[in-house]
Amino acid sequence: MYYFIVNPNARRGFGAKIWKKLEHQLRQSGIEYEALLTRRQGDARSLARQLTENCREPRVIVAVGGDGTVNEILDGLCLDCQVTLGYIPTGTGNDLARSLKLPRHPGRCLRKVLNPKYYQNVDYGILSYGEDAPVYRRFAVSSGIGFDAAVSQELTEFRNRGIHLLFHPGRLSYIFFGLKRFLFASPVKGYLLLDDVKKVEFNHIYFISFHIHPYEGGGFRFAPKADSGDGMLEVCVAHNGSRRLLFSMLLDAFLGRANRHRGVHFYSCREVKVHVDRPMPVHVDGEGCMSQSDIHLRCVEQKLRIMV
Repeated sequence: MYYFIVNPNARRGFGAKIWKKLEHQLRQSGIEYEALLTRRQGDARSLARQLTENCREPRVIVAVGGDGTVNEILDGLCLDCQVTLGYIPTGTGNDLARSLKLPRHPGRCLRKVLNPKYYQNVDYGILSYGEDAPVYRRFAVSSGIGFDAAVSQELTEFRNRGIHLLFHPGRLSYIFFGLKRFLFASPVKGYLLLDDVKKVEFNHIYFISFHIHPYEGGGFRFAPKADSGDGMLEVCVAHNGSRRLLFSMLLDAFLGRANRHRGVHFYSCREVKVHVDRPMPVHVDGEGCMSQSDIHLRCVEQKLRIMV
C-alpha cells in the first residue's frame, strides 16, 4: 500500500497538473494506493503524523511536491514505526532530488517508486530554538540563519500573498530576491560552539548554513563536502565585511564551483550552538522559523529510509 501526500500548489499550482498525469499512470499500474492532497501549509505534517502515529505496520509514504513538502512530512513522521519515504519532486528548488540524483521527470520518479531497487538510510537534522518552551524542527536538506534564510523568507511571503514572478521559479527567483537582500544585508557578531568543545567567534557574519546535503536555494552549492550518510553537519560560515567577496562566494556557489574564499569557513560537527548579537531570520529546508539570536542544531545519523 502506497500513501501519496501531494501538494497540488507546488510550483505555482503546476503540481496539480503533474499529479493528474501521475495518477493516470498509477491507475494503469494496478498498484494499491491512497492519495492525500494538502490544502494549506502544515497539512503534510499533520497527514504524516496521522499515518505513522501508533502504527505497527510498515508504511510507504511518497512525497509529491517540493523540499518544503518533504520537510513537513519529515517533521510529522513518527519514526518509531517502520517508514520508507519516496519522493517525486514537483517543486521549485528540488535540492533534495538534486543531491539524491533522482530523475527530473516525475513519471520516471514514479516508476522508481513503484519498482524500487535501492534504498538508502540517510541523516536528517534537528533545529531547536526558544528557552522557555523550545521549538524543534527537523530538516532534510539544510537549515540556516541570516542572509540565506532572509531570501527564503521573502520568497515564501510572496508565494503566500499569491504574487507570482514572471520568470521560472527556482534558482532565478532565489537570485532575484538574493540581489535585493544583498543590497541591504548587514553583518552581525556571533559565535559557534561545535560539539560543545570548540568555540569560534566572528565579527562580520552574513549567514551560517547547516547542511545534510550540499545544495540549497534551488542548486546553490554551499557545502560541497556534505554527506548525507556520515552523521555530520557541514557548516558554512560567510563572515567577511566585504560585499564584493560575499558576491563572489555566492556566484561560485551558483555555478557549482568549490573555490575557497577569504571570509568563508567550513566545519564538520555532530551538533552546533549558535549565538548572534541580534535576531536574524532562520529557515529549515526553505521554511521560515522567524528570527532568532540563539539556535541549536544536531544531526541524527541514518534514521530516514528513502528510495533512491
